[in-house]
Amino acid sequence: MKDTLIKNLVPLSNFTSWRIGGLAEWFAEPKTIEEIEQLIEWANDKKVPVQSLGAGSNVLISDKGLQGLTICLKKLQTNKINDENGIITVLAGEPIPTIARRVAKIGISGLEWSAGIPGTIGGAVVMNAGAKQYCIADKLISAKVICLKTKKVFELNNKELSFGYRNSRLQHDKLIVLSAKLKLTPNKNPEKILKETYANITERLNTQPYHLPSCGSVFRNPEPLKAGALIENLGLKGTKVGGAEISKIHANFIVNTNKAKAKDIEELICLIQRKVQKKYGFLLFPEVKKLGFDEIH
Repeated sequence: MKDTLIKNLVPLSNFTSWRIGGLAEWFAEPKTIEEIEQLIEWANDKKVPVQSLGAGSNVLISDKGLQGLTICLKKLQTNKINDENGIITVLAGEPIPTIARRVAKIGISGLEWSAGIPGTIGGAVVMNAGAKQYCIADKLISAKVICLKTKKVFELNNKELSFGYRNSRLQHDKLIVLSAKLKLTPNKNPEKILKETYANITERLNTQPYHLPSCGSVFRNPEPLKAGALIENLGLKGTKVGGAEISKIHANFIVNTNKAKAKDIEELICLIQRKVQKKYGFLLFPEVKKLGFDEIH
């Protein structure tokens, strides 16, 4: 393994969309699946835990950072598109908006809804990302994964991934997504698909606070209700803790307005949960994944 592949004490705030997070004890950005296999072998030899990141758009990392090895998959990018049958294979680090625009330009439909989601394909599979009543599970054939314990690489089909609302077995198993195979619809009008794709991006930009660092939606919607509306009805828009604020634009966003800490975000999340439970009688569940909060440093 190249000595330069693994770095020590890297600020994770540079790798999350909230711009929050302490130091990674060890950190790497592999560009190939072979490098990921080498990294897992290194971590197993050292007997240190492994954590993976995509675009860092759906995680809250502790101010204390993460022990062990953090693998950032953003540089694991390549895609194979069959414009005849609409089947595409995408490596985990590919940004969702990038691939959505790419297939739209050649008349392949099926990802228009995803164009404004600020994450990677790998993260989308793990979280079963969705918008506008669609989700990645609707289009996924299979995902190639690697086991953190055995280094074994294998595929899981749609059914084996046990998808639910913003959920999959990948949130619980010690697996890293390497790539995803999707079945989209070919031979459509590129102009029409692009128009819908860019309309979705524009709508997100106009209704969500993308001018400030955030993780996207913080809470899952308690269907058929919307978390943002529940929070807004409680008058919590604009509530601040430290450098963090419940967005004045969209109440299901918590934004980093001024060097916020993870503890500021966590406090606002707990505040919202308490207020919603007191008013409505049920608990809002976060979409965002918390990392490093239970570790002892």
